[in-house]
Amino acid sequence: MVEEKENSQFELTDELVERVELLVAGKSDKELKLLLNEFHYADVAEILDELNLEDAVYVIKLLDSETTSDILTELDEDTREKILENLSAKEIAEEIEELDTDDAADIIAELSEERQAEVISQIEDDEHRDEITELLAYDEDTAGSLMAKELVKVYETWTVAGCLRRIRGQAKDVTRVHSIYVVDKKEKLIGRLSLKDLIVAKSEQKIAEISNSNVDYVFVDDDVEDVARVMSKYDLEAIPVVDTNQTLLGRITIDDIVDVLKEEADKDYQMAAGITGDVEADDSILELTRARLPWLFLGLVGGVGAFLIMEGFEEAFKGEAFILFFFTPLIAAMAGNVGVQSSAIIVQGLANDDVKGSVNKRLIKEMLLAALNGTILALFLFFFVWATKGSFITALAISVSLIAVIIVAGLIGTFVPLFLDKRGIDPAIATGPFITTSNDIFGILIYFWIARLILGI
Repeated sequence: MVEEKENSQFELTDELVERVELLVAGKSDKELKLLLNEFHYADVAEILDELNLEDAVYVIKLLDSETTSDILTELDEDTREKILENLSAKEIAEEIEELDTDDAADIIAELSEERQAEVISQIEDDEHRDEITELLAYDEDTAGSLMAKELVKVYETWTVAGCLRRIRGQAKDVTRVHSIYVVDKKEKLIGRLSLKDLIVAKSEQKIAEISNSNVDYVFVDDDVEDVARVMSKYDLEAIPVVDTNQTLLGRITIDDIVDVLKEEADKDYQMAAGITGDVEADDSILELTRARLPWLFLGLVGGVGAFLIMEGFEEAFKGEAFILFFFTPLIAAMAGNVGVQSSAIIVQGLANDDVKGSVNKRLIKEMLLAALNGTILALFLFFFVWATKGSFITALAISVSLIAVIIVAGLIGTFVPLFLDKRGIDPAIATGPFITTSNDIFGILIYFWIARLILGI
């Protein structure tokens, strides 16, 4: 039996999945519908992700399009792709007609160009079809590709009474009414209107008299990350999208921005871990190898470089000075750790638009911070080496080298992401093996050079 879900969060269990599989196998359509209707469409999508393809397609075809259209938007991309391959163009079009234009465009965009044309031709609602086609024309990762055409729009010349009548007609096609946008006769966005002001206003008042001209908006060609920053900064649930003539084109809602932030966070996390491309744990071995191998090869090249540097100092560090080689892993590790810390802070600041001021000021601040941290760590290392090896000069050489290595690593970790960002390259690439490998090489080089200088070798 399925327990009552009142005041409880959905939990996917093996027993639930097995029950759905048994109902599908037994063609118990009525009972299956009753079971799945108890759950939110996002929960049903989670169940379908666990079914085999044949069973998932069966459920999609069984339920009504009003329900399954929302389920499709929540499915894992790979699962959705496979399900869509098993649906006819007409069946996909029926699902698309139940969705808002932004979600519809997202799903159609995943299809091949030939399949897209087939599905679009099967959409019966001409206005819906034209709006989806418009959204598909915008470049990916722009506000235009993210916006929905559904919104509530009123004209400044309308009276409050007339506005209320017309809003009822518009609102039935809008899932959530976050804001009412005010336009002039040329469809130019000139303000916004709150439901509270509309309700308390006198019936004969003009919309222009009660609307607020202070309205935030984004341009249709703005990058989605810039849109996310604006909405986050001003705590907006929705934001209108306009063209260069200020013509109101659509709106972007917070749920779409959350998806953007999640995708960006996933991408940055993978890049920081040294993984190129958008991959998941369930991808094939070949796909995962392609994503991981380039950075692993970079690490290999860095290791070879470190070996060549150490080999070049082999003759200099013999006898008592040979002890310096045993501290090489420590120096390399500290350089990598400091570099990753510095770059992670800068990348996070760039993502949140918190990095202010000139590059020189940022570098000076990081240098001072690295010098302080390096000095504290070096003092501990100095007394450890002196106490265990009994050589003051060797302890001094290792400690001073550590301070220099940490300062340089901090500067590299700060400068590289700032430099990449200025060049239009995702700075997240600087938080992983790239920084670790480069700091390993520079760290070892600086370490042996300074140690040889102090020891007079």
